[in-house]
Amino acid sequence: MNPTLPPLRALQAFECFGRLGSVNAAARALGVTPGAISQQLRLLEEHVGVVLLVKDGRRATLTPAARAYHELISQGFGRLMLAQDYILAHKQSEELTISGFPTLMQKWLNPRLPEFQATAQDLAIRVISTHQEPDPHMLEQTFRLTYGEAARRYLHSRALFTDCCFPACSPEFLQRHPEALDPAVLARLPLIGIDWGGGYTTEPHWRDWFESQGLGELPPIRPVAVHSMSSLALEAAIAGQGAVLAQGSFAAEDIRAGRLVRLSEASLHMPDPYFVCWGPTTLDRPVARDFLNWLMRATKPLRSRTVQSS
Repeated sequence: MNPTLPPLRALQAFECFGRLGSVNAAARALGVTPGAISQQLRLLEEHVGVVLLVKDGRRATLTPAARAYHELISQGFGRLMLAQDYILAHKQSEELTISGFPTLMQKWLNPRLPEFQATAQDLAIRVISTHQEPDPHMLEQTFRLTYGEAARRYLHSRALFTDCCFPACSPEFLQRHPEALDPAVLARLPLIGIDWGGGYTTEPHWRDWFESQGLGELPPIRPVAVHSMSSLALEAAIAGQGAVLAQGSFAAEDIRAGRLVRLSEASLHMPDPYFVCWGPTTLDRPVARDFLNWLMRATKPLRSRTVQSS
C-alpha cells in the first residue's frame, strides 16, 4: 500500500460516489463526466492497493472495507466544509472594525455613526481607539482613521479633510472674561495647551495663532494645563478652566450644543489631512464598500470648505 495520501480529486470522487450511490450522480454533483469519476475511482484503488468497488448486477457498490474507509474520508471532507463555512462567515461577517486616533473617534466619528448604522441596521461596528498604528499587513478586514504621514504606511488610503484650529472656551468662561474676544487680551488669560508629541512638529499651537493675528511681541505663553489628548483639552475648556485652541472637527458638536463658544473667526489650517486607510481585502465585503462610500460623502463638505478657504 502506498503510504502517501491519494490525490485529492480521487478522494473527492470516492466520497461523492459513496454518498450518492452511483457514478452518474457523483458526476453530476462534481460537474464532470461519468468516465472521469470511474477513472478517479480506479486511480484511488491503485493507490491504496485495496479493492474498493464490486459489481452488484449492473451497479458498482462499496466493499465492506471501502465503506469503513468512506466513513473516515467523509469525516475529513465534512471538516473541510466546516472550515470553508467558517472562512466564508468570517469574510462576510456583518461586523465592521474601525480603528483610529481616540479624539477623532470620540469627537468626530461617533456622533456621525448612527447615520451610517441607520442604513445598515444589522451591522455590528467595533470601534478601537488607539494612537498606535496597526501593522499594515494586519489591516485586512478593518479601516484605520489616521493623520498625516502615518497614512503612507498603508496600501490604500484616501484624504478625508484638512482640519483648522481656532480659540474656544465655555460660555461661563466668556462671561467671566468678556475681554477674551480680544486676541491681545486672550494671550494673558488662562490657556489650555495640547501636546501633539515629538512626532508632530508643525501642528498649530497657541503662539502660532497669536502670531497669525499680527500681535507683535507676545508675553510668555504658559498654559494652565497641557493635555496629550485633544478630547481632554476640550473637556477642560468645557469645565471653564481656560480657552483652548480647538480643532473645528472635534469641537463642532460641543459648539452646536452650547458647551463651547468660538472666540474668533480667524483660524489656522492643520498642515496635513486626516485619512481613511484600508487593507488589500477590506473592500471585498459590500458592507465595507458601503462604509467607505458613506464616509467620503460625510466628509465632502469638509473637503469643499478647505478648498474654499485656501
